[in-house]
Amino acid sequence: MSRGLNKVMIIGHLGRDPEMRYTPSGRPVTTFTVATSRTWNTADGERHTETEWFNIVTWGNLAEICKQYLTKGQQVYIEGRLQTRKWDDAEGNKHSTVEVVASEMMMLGERRDINTNAPAEPIEGEEADSEYPF
Repeated sequence: MSRGLNKVMIIGHLGRDPEMRYTPSGRPVTTFTVATSRTWNTADGERHTETEWFNIVTWGNLAEICKQYLTKGQQVYIEGRLQTRKWDDAEGNKHSTVEVVASEMMMLGERRDINTNAPAEPIEGEEADSEYPF
């Protein structure tokens, strides 16, 4: 088999609100960052946490959805592919960055009201998460 596979799946929290721009042809593109953390214990019982940041790029309809519904701190599932971009700056310095070009996005965690960013009221027929006094 001579085919390759470039697939990334991430569950993490947005590090900033998504930013949307448009290409000269009018195609929407939205970018944001997602942080994932892992925790482990060393042999001597010391607890360590490591956070990895990912630059996410979405295009077209998915870009518009991400801009409209995602906010900083929200937990999301992102699926896509890795892409490396390279460029030279005005001084001739070479730069490169690795980003995730998303093909799928799923909002995780509790539902939020998009106008207030507060937890959404339960829909009629849903059980409310109530605290009981006993």
